[in-house]
Amino acid sequence: MKKHKIHPVFWLVAVCGLFFMVFGVWREEIVILYQKAIYICMECIGIG
Repeated sequence: MKKHKIHPVFWLVAVCGLFFMVFGVWREEIVILYQKAIYICMECIGIG
């Protein structure tokens, strides 16, 4: 059986993605994200 090697670019993209997620949480952008998600859901079900 052949063992597949993960491409180095994959690791670069994964580390960058993790960095930006942590940076967004540090800047408290998660609150804005949840507010927008709630607003969209309320529009979908016809309350907002």
